[in-house]
Amino acid sequence: MVGVDWRVPLDEAANRLRAAVPDAAEPVVQGNLDPAVLFAGWGAIEREVHRILGEGKSAGGHIFNLGHGVLPTTDPEVLTRVVELVHAASER
Repeated sequence: MVGVDWRVPLDEAANRLRAAVPDAAEPVVQGNLDPAVLFAGWGAIEREVHRILGEGKSAGGHIFNLGHGVLPTTDPEVLTRVVELVHAASER
């Protein structure tokens, strides 16, 4: 498993890993929501979450995460909504 910074799309990271180690198992990636996005409106947050989940499908597995943790002034309710969205989208 490889952690991926939010500045690198997950599908691109998975392709880089495949190219670097062609005989390895399908890559599993972790990441990569920019924590600053949590200060945007809900529509922007939702779009980013869905984009990241879509890119993560190109890997052998994907663990949704924040790029560098939660910033101190992040609204906990926004975090709760993001977790709920990730779970709901992942059940489909």
